[in-house]
Amino acid sequence: MPTVWEQLNAELPPVVDRAQSALVQIRNGGQGFGAGTIWHADGLIVTNAHVIAGRGALRVALPDGRTLPATILASDPDRDLAALVVTASDLPTVELGDSRRVRPGQWVMAVGHPWGVAGAVTGGVVIGMGAGLPEIPRAHHEWIALDLHMRPGHSGGPLVDVAGRLIGINTMIAGPDVGFAVPLHVVARFLKRALAAPQRVRSR
Repeated sequence: MPTVWEQLNAELPPVVDRAQSALVQIRNGGQGFGAGTIWHADGLIVTNAHVIAGRGALRVALPDGRTLPATILASDPDRDLAALVVTASDLPTVELGDSRRVRPGQWVMAVGHPWGVAGAVTGGVVIGMGAGLPEIPRAHHEWIALDLHMRPGHSGGPLVDVAGRLIGINTMIAGPDVGFAVPLHVVARFLKRALAAPQRVRSR
C-alpha cells in the first residue's frame, strides 16, 4: 500500500501540469518579466498591476510558444491586479475554486517564472486569510497569507489547491518564506468591473 508521500508524488505533478497550461509570461519591454494567468479562452489574462507597471511594450508568451502583443484592459494598483487581452482563442484555462473556503493549514502551490525559470512551482500551507492581516501593506484589503517560498517572477501566476483549482493570484513576498495572494473572489469582482467598463478600473 503506498504511503501518503508516495500518493502525493503521484497525484501532484498532474495538478501542476494543469496549472502550468494556463500560465503565461509577461514581458514589459526591457524592464523585466512576470507571470500571468489565462482567465478566459479568448485571450483574457489576469496578472498583477506591478508586473505591467512602466512604459515598456507588453508582450505575452503563451504556453504554446507564441508571443503576442498585449493590451491593458484595466488596472487596480491598490489591489495589485491588472487585466490584459491578447488576440487569441481556444487558450487553456484553469478550473476555478472557492477562495472563501480556504482555511489555515490547507496545502497550496504557487506557479510562476522565478528568475526566468519557466513554470516553476513552490508549495506550502495557508497561514491565514482576510483583511487586517499584520505586517502587510494595504491591509484593509483581503489577502491569502502563505507559508511558502515565492520569488520574484511568481507574481501574477496562479495559486492553486491540491485539486488544481485556482484560488488566488500570487502578488507579493513579505519575508523569506511568507507570501501573499489576492483571493479569487476579489479577482472575480475586479474582472467584472473591468469587463463592464474597460480602462476605467482604478484603485478604490
